[in-house]
Amino acid sequence: MEDSNIIELYWQRDESAIKESQKKYGSYCSKIAFNILNSSEDTKECVNETWFRAWNAIPPKRPKRLSAFFGKITRNIAIDRYRKSNAKKHSGSQTALCLDELSECISESKPVEDEIILKELLNKYIEALNEKSRSIFLYRYYYFMPISEIAKTCNMSEGAVKMLLQRTRKKLKDYLESEGIGI
Repeated sequence: MEDSNIIELYWQRDESAIKESQKKYGSYCSKIAFNILNSSEDTKECVNETWFRAWNAIPPKRPKRLSAFFGKITRNIAIDRYRKSNAKKHSGSQTALCLDELSECISESKPVEDEIILKELLNKYIEALNEKSRSIFLYRYYYFMPISEIAKTCNMSEGAVKMLLQRTRKKLKDYLESEGIGI
C-alpha cells in the first residue's frame, strides 16, 4: 500500500492504518529498536508503542516521508527505554558504545537553547559530508548499527569503517568547537 493511502487511513481513523503500517514498516522499525535495545521483547514493545504514537499524531500531522516519521518515533522510544533501563548500569551494547564514541564530540548536559543550536549544527555538518561518510555516520549514530554490519552493507573492511568514523568524529569535534560548541 502506498504511504499516502496509509496516511489517509490514519486521517479517517481507520484502524487498518496500524495493520498496514506494521506490514510495510514493521521490520524497518524493529531493526532500529533492536539495534538500540538488543532485546526482542523490548523491540516488540517499542514497535507497538510506535503505532500507538503514530495513531495519536496523525492527524494533525501529515508526514511527508512515512518511513522517516515511524523511524524517528521508534528511535526516540527505544533510546528512552534504553536510558531508563541502563540508568544505573553500563553495558557493552551498541547503544552504549555509540554514545561513548559521540561523547568525544558532544556533551550530554546542555541547556535547551544549546541543544537547538547543536541540532542545527549537526544537521549542517551531516549535510556537508560526502554520501559515503554521511551514510556510515548515520548507520552508526542514528541507527546504532554494529561496525561489522556497516562494513558488510558498505562493502568495506571493519578497520576502514572505524577509521572513517574516527576521522568524521574528529572533524565534527573541530567543527563544533569552531562554532563555539565545546565539550
